[in-house]
Amino acid sequence: MKMYLSILCLTFLSASSALFAQQAKPGKGYASVNGIQMYYEISGKGEPLVLLHGGLGSTGMFNSILPALIADRQVIAVDLYGHGRTALVNRPMTMKDMANDVSGLLQKLGLKKADILGYSMGGGVALQLAFQHPDMVRKLVIVSAGFAREGYFPEILAMQEQMNAGTAEFLKKTPIYQSYVSIAPRPDDFSSLITATSEMIRKPYDWSEDVKKLRMPVLLIYGDADMIRTEHMVQFYHLLGGGLKDAGWNREHMSQNRLAILPNLTHYEVFQAPETVKAVTQFLK
Repeated sequence: MKMYLSILCLTFLSASSALFAQQAKPGKGYASVNGIQMYYEISGKGEPLVLLHGGLGSTGMFNSILPALIADRQVIAVDLYGHGRTALVNRPMTMKDMANDVSGLLQKLGLKKADILGYSMGGGVALQLAFQHPDMVRKLVIVSAGFAREGYFPEILAMQEQMNAGTAEFLKKTPIYQSYVSIAPRPDDFSSLITATSEMIRKPYDWSEDVKKLRMPVLLIYGDADMIRTEHMVQFYHLLGGGLKDAGWNREHMSQNRLAILPNLTHYEVFQAPETVKAVTQFLK
């Protein structure tokens, strides 16, 4: 019996070591996936955590929280299709395709599984990655994103409807444009990016049935002054099986999933808030 237990322990330790040893080589560069040249940056050591930025953003969105995340993780930040240093090609912009891009990148980096954190549009991409490639996602963190288009407040939906090529001229007066042109391989593509993004976000979607099928642990994070309706946040948590009954004296009915609605934070602040970093690190551990 002692020998049998020893063999089990050695097997477990070997398997754990193999899992924790799955790291990509630190650095930055491009990977050829699905007909695009996808830009990525890798820093830190530990279990891999992939960061997916919001719409019209880039890896730089996470600069303020990166030091805290790489304290005990290897962080892989990517520029999603058409954003930052990843140029547009002759293909539509969809979250499903962007999720396949991320999957392709992880394969190129030799990673079979990683934790995924997506903010806003990146949250939608992270969900699609979990739907399409569940074996690649160890834990999933969704920051300020919904499972259906109706999750946004009506005024946000109205703004999305009004977004078009003309919006690019207005945005050229904002830091969004300055950030884009400072790193984009083709700065003149900004208007095309706005057009592609507006076409994507105007399409209706409802992924509630796919959410119900998720089996990996999921953390939902929102600000209490978010652009996502509070009812939608709670409904999202319910679809994951959380918040449906009391957890019990010994947490015997505790869901593996979590919902964090953080006070005094908006959609535009929550992704870089210290409270978000704390919730993420505790969840991933």
